[in-house]
Amino acid sequence: MPTPAKLVPTAVSALRVSRHPIPAHARIPNTSIQNKPVLIYHGAFPAGDATTASGIEAHLSAVGVVAPQWCYTMYSTTHFHSTTHEVLCISRGRARLCLGGEDNPGRVEPVVGRGDVLVLPAGVGHRLLEDMGGFEMVGSYPVGCSWDMCYGKEGEEGKVQGIKDIPWFSADPIYGEKGPAMDL
Repeated sequence: MPTPAKLVPTAVSALRVSRHPIPAHARIPNTSIQNKPVLIYHGAFPAGDATTASGIEAHLSAVGVVAPQWCYTMYSTTHFHSTTHEVLCISRGRARLCLGGEDNPGRVEPVVGRGDVLVLPAGVGHRLLEDMGGFEMVGSYPVGCSWDMCYGKEGEEGKVQGIKDIPWFSADPIYGEKGPAMDL
């Protein structure tokens, strides 16, 4: 059996990155606590046979900043994590997401597809709005971190306050020392 092709990300110099500060809304803190925007790396992994869940997992493991923990779609209920930042690498399909909460006038609703990467700071509400065909992501978190589930409900205030103490990435999760997450 042939060895699968190694996944090589798009050169940083050619990468298009969207930065989205999203204001707090209701009980969802979004980017307000750490003042780090949501980052979307458009086409971070080029379309091709190596852009698969296993290829992405191998790349993330080799960089060593985040550990891949699951491969799935995104929940259709708005949720956020209060214990860690999250990196979502699209391994298949396309989808329209909601970042920031459905009723938030400052929300962002990007369409993402295979090869895109989202860097979600802790506290950013996110959910799937529309699966546009076989949508799947590799979910990963900084090495040694565990994720939780919060929904912007009463009683989560203590968890939200802890977000301010979460350290940012030690290096860019896709590119290592010199990547967009380090330019914040």
